[in-house]
Amino acid sequence: MSKHLVVVAGNIGVGKTSLTERMGERLGWRTDFESVADNPYLPDFYADMRTWSFHLQVFFLGHRAEQYLEAAQDARSCILDRSIYEDSYIFARALHHLGNLRERDYLAYRRLFNLVVDSLPRPDLLIYLKAPVDVLMERIQRRARDMETGISAEYLALLDSFYDEWLGSFDLCPVLTIRTDDLDYVHQPEALEIVTERILNKLSGKETVDLRGK
Repeated sequence: MSKHLVVVAGNIGVGKTSLTERMGERLGWRTDFESVADNPYLPDFYADMRTWSFHLQVFFLGHRAEQYLEAAQDARSCILDRSIYEDSYIFARALHHLGNLRERDYLAYRRLFNLVVDSLPRPDLLIYLKAPVDVLMERIQRRARDMETGISAEYLALLDSFYDEWLGSFDLCPVLTIRTDDLDYVHQPEALEIVTERILNKLSGKETVDLRGK
Protein backbone atom coordinates (compact mmCIF):
# COMPACT_ATOMS: atom_id res chain seq x y z
CA MET A 1 0.00 0.00 0.00
CA SER A 2 1.20 3.53 -0.76
CA LYS A 3 2.03 5.99 2.00
CA HIS A 4 -0.88 7.87 3.59
CA LEU A 5 -1.20 10.79 6.01
CA VAL A 6 -4.41 10.49 8.05
CA VAL A 7 -5.66 12.87 10.75
CA VAL A 8 -8.27 12.12 13.41
CA ALA A 9 -10.59 14.93 14.47
CA GLY A 10 -13.44 15.23 16.95
CA ASN A 11 -14.72 16.62 20.21
CA ILE A 12 -13.21 15.97 23.64
CA GLY A 13 -13.85 12.41 24.82
CA VAL A 14 -14.93 11.08 21.44
CA GLY A 15 -12.17 8.44 21.19
CA LYS A 16 -9.45 9.99 19.00
CA THR A 17 -6.45 8.73 20.98
CA SER A 18 -7.88 5.22 21.29
CA LEU A 19 -8.51 5.00 17.56
CA THR A 20 -5.08 6.42 16.70
CA GLU A 21 -3.33 3.91 18.98
CA ARG A 22 -5.25 0.93 17.63
CA MET A 23 -4.97 1.89 13.97
CA GLY A 24 -1.23 2.34 14.40
CA GLU A 25 -0.94 -1.11 15.96
CA ARG A 26 -3.33 -2.74 13.49
CA LEU A 27 -1.73 -1.34 10.31
CA GLY A 28 1.86 -0.75 11.45
CA TRP A 29 1.53 3.01 10.90
CA ARG A 30 3.44 5.77 12.63
CA THR A 31 1.35 7.49 15.32
CA ASP A 32 1.66 10.98 16.79
CA PHE A 33 -0.33 12.41 19.67
CA GLU A 34 -1.34 15.73 21.18
CA SER A 35 1.33 17.27 23.44
CA VAL A 36 -0.10 17.42 26.97
CA ALA A 37 2.39 16.10 29.52
CA ASP A 38 5.29 18.12 28.05
CA ASN A 39 3.28 21.26 27.29
CA PRO A 40 4.89 24.11 29.28
CA TYR A 41 1.83 26.37 29.03
CA LEU A 42 -1.02 24.13 30.17
CA PRO A 43 -0.68 24.73 33.96
CA ASP A 44 -0.59 28.50 33.45
CA PHE A 45 -3.44 28.32 30.94
CA TYR A 46 -5.78 26.50 33.32
CA ALA A 47 -4.88 28.94 36.10
CA ASP A 48 -5.53 32.03 33.94
CA MET A 49 -7.00 31.32 30.50
CA ARG A 50 -7.32 34.92 29.39
CA THR A 51 -3.63 35.65 29.98
CA TRP A 52 -2.20 32.45 28.52
CA SER A 53 -4.57 31.49 25.67
CA PHE A 54 -2.47 33.08 22.93
CA HIS A 55 0.74 31.46 24.18
CA LEU A 56 -0.94 28.04 24.37
CA GLN A 57 -2.37 28.27 20.87
CA VAL A 58 0.98 29.29 19.37
CA PHE A 59 2.66 26.37 21.15
CA PHE A 60 0.11 23.90 19.78
CA LEU A 61 0.46 25.37 16.29
CA GLY A 62 4.22 24.88 16.29
CA HIS A 63 3.99 21.43 17.83
CA ARG A 64 1.45 20.15 15.33
CA ALA A 65 3.27 21.70 12.36
CA GLU A 66 6.41 19.80 13.42
CA GLN A 67 4.36 16.60 13.66
CA TYR A 68 2.99 17.10 10.14
CA LEU A 69 6.42 17.73 8.63
CA GLU A 70 7.99 14.75 10.40
CA ALA A 71 5.10 12.53 9.34
CA ALA A 72 5.38 13.72 5.74
CA GLN A 73 9.11 12.89 5.68
CA ASP A 74 8.61 9.42 7.20
CA ALA A 75 8.43 6.57 4.71
CA ARG A 76 5.62 4.98 6.71
CA SER A 77 1.95 5.89 6.61
CA CYS A 78 0.98 8.01 9.61
CA ILE A 79 -2.12 8.69 11.66
CA LEU A 80 -2.26 11.83 13.85
CA ASP A 81 -4.33 12.28 17.00
CA ARG A 82 -6.15 15.58 16.33
CA SER A 83 -5.60 17.79 13.30
CA ILE A 84 -3.84 21.14 13.14
CA TYR A 85 -7.02 22.63 11.64
CA GLU A 86 -9.00 22.12 14.85
CA ASP A 87 -6.59 24.40 16.73
CA SER A 88 -7.89 27.36 14.78
CA TYR A 89 -11.41 26.51 13.61
CA ILE A 90 -12.53 24.92 16.87
CA PHE A 91 -10.44 25.75 19.93
CA ALA A 92 -9.01 29.21 19.19
CA ARG A 93 -12.46 30.19 17.95
CA ALA A 94 -14.03 28.92 21.18
CA LEU A 95 -11.49 30.81 23.30
CA HIS A 96 -12.26 33.98 21.35
CA HIS A 97 -16.01 33.38 21.53
CA LEU A 98 -15.87 32.96 25.32
CA GLY A 99 -13.74 36.07 25.81
CA ASN A 100 -10.52 34.26 26.74
CA LEU A 101 -8.62 35.25 23.58
CA ARG A 102 -8.56 38.97 22.81
CA GLU A 103 -9.51 40.15 19.33
CA ARG A 104 -6.00 41.45 18.58
CA ASP A 105 -4.40 38.16 19.65
CA TYR A 106 -7.02 36.10 17.80
CA LEU A 107 -6.39 37.94 14.52
CA ALA A 108 -2.61 37.65 14.94
CA TYR A 109 -2.93 33.95 15.64
CA ARG A 110 -5.19 33.36 12.64
CA ARG A 111 -2.72 35.11 10.32
CA LEU A 112 0.14 32.97 11.64
CA PHE A 113 -2.02 29.84 11.41
CA ASN A 114 -2.86 30.51 7.76
CA LEU A 115 0.80 31.03 6.85
CA VAL A 116 1.85 27.81 8.58
CA VAL A 117 -0.96 25.63 7.23
CA ASP A 118 -0.50 26.86 3.65
CA SER A 119 3.06 25.48 3.75
CA LEU A 120 2.06 22.00 4.97
CA PRO A 121 1.12 18.99 2.85
CA ARG A 122 -2.56 18.15 2.75
CA PRO A 123 -3.66 14.98 4.54
CA ASP A 124 -5.04 12.10 2.49
CA LEU A 125 -7.99 11.59 4.83
CA LEU A 126 -9.64 13.28 7.80
CA ILE A 127 -11.48 10.90 10.11
CA TYR A 128 -14.19 12.78 12.03
CA LEU A 129 -15.35 10.97 15.16
CA LYS A 130 -18.73 12.07 16.48
CA ALA A 131 -20.84 11.25 19.56
CA PRO A 132 -23.69 12.98 21.46
CA VAL A 133 -22.71 15.44 24.18
CA ASP A 134 -24.15 13.29 26.99
CA VAL A 135 -21.95 10.38 25.88
CA LEU A 136 -18.89 12.68 25.79
CA MET A 137 -19.64 13.95 29.29
CA GLU A 138 -19.97 10.40 30.61
CA ARG A 139 -16.62 9.41 29.11
CA ILE A 140 -14.87 12.53 30.40
CA GLN A 141 -16.21 11.94 33.92
CA ARG A 142 -15.21 8.27 33.76
CA ARG A 143 -11.58 8.97 32.85
CA ALA A 144 -11.39 11.71 35.52
CA ARG A 145 -8.47 13.77 34.23
CA ASP A 146 -7.69 16.74 36.48
CA MET A 147 -7.42 19.18 33.57
CA GLU A 148 -10.90 18.22 32.33
CA THR A 149 -12.83 18.82 35.56
CA GLY A 150 -14.15 22.18 34.37
CA ILE A 151 -15.55 20.93 31.05
CA SER A 152 -19.31 21.44 30.83
CA ALA A 153 -21.98 20.06 28.52
CA GLU A 154 -22.52 23.61 27.26
CA TYR A 155 -18.87 23.91 26.24
CA LEU A 156 -18.95 20.57 24.43
CA ALA A 157 -22.13 21.62 22.62
CA LEU A 158 -20.41 24.85 21.53
CA LEU A 159 -17.47 22.88 20.16
CA ASP A 160 -19.88 20.50 18.44
CA SER A 161 -21.55 23.41 16.63
CA PHE A 162 -18.14 24.70 15.51
CA TYR A 163 -17.25 21.25 14.18
CA ASP A 164 -20.45 21.16 12.13
CA GLU A 165 -19.73 24.59 10.63
CA TRP A 166 -16.08 23.81 9.91
CA LEU A 167 -16.69 20.45 8.26
CA GLY A 168 -19.54 21.89 6.23
CA SER A 169 -16.96 23.78 4.17
CA PHE A 170 -13.84 21.61 4.63
CA ASP A 171 -12.44 20.57 1.24
CA LEU A 172 -8.71 19.88 1.74
CA CYS A 173 -9.18 16.11 1.63
CA PRO A 174 -11.90 13.44 1.86
CA VAL A 175 -13.72 13.15 5.21
CA LEU A 176 -14.87 9.90 6.81
CA THR A 177 -17.40 10.47 9.62
CA ILE A 178 -17.70 7.70 12.23
CA ARG A 179 -20.22 7.66 15.08
CA THR A 180 -18.50 6.32 18.20
CA ASP A 181 -21.37 6.25 20.72
CA ASP A 182 -22.29 2.64 19.82
CA LEU A 183 -18.96 1.55 18.36
CA ASP A 184 -16.51 0.08 20.88
CA TYR A 185 -13.30 -0.44 18.92
CA VAL A 186 -11.36 -0.53 22.20
CA HIS A 187 -12.86 -3.75 23.56
CA GLN A 188 -14.47 -5.32 20.48
CA PRO A 189 -12.02 -6.56 17.81
CA GLU A 190 -14.82 -6.85 15.24
CA ALA A 191 -15.64 -3.16 15.67
CA LEU A 192 -12.00 -2.25 15.04
CA GLU A 193 -12.03 -4.37 11.89
CA ILE A 194 -15.13 -2.53 10.64
CA VAL A 195 -13.46 0.84 11.22
CA THR A 196 -10.21 -0.35 9.61
CA GLU A 197 -12.06 -1.55 6.52
CA ARG A 198 -13.92 1.74 6.16
CA ILE A 199 -10.71 3.75 6.47
CA LEU A 200 -8.81 1.65 3.95
CA ASN A 201 -11.73 1.70 1.51
CA LYS A 202 -11.93 5.48 1.77
CA LEU A 203 -8.20 5.83 1.15
CA SER A 204 -8.42 3.57 -1.90
CA GLY A 205 -11.44 5.42 -3.29
CA LYS A 206 -13.89 2.58 -2.67
CA GLU A 207 -17.37 3.31 -1.38
CA THR A 208 -19.72 0.78 0.24
CA VAL A 209 -23.44 1.50 -0.02
CA ASP A 210 -26.02 -0.62 1.83
CA LEU A 211 -29.27 -0.61 -0.14
CA ARG A 212 -31.07 -3.24 1.95
CA GLY A 213 -34.61 -2.30 2.86
CA LYS A 214 -34.80 0.49 0.27
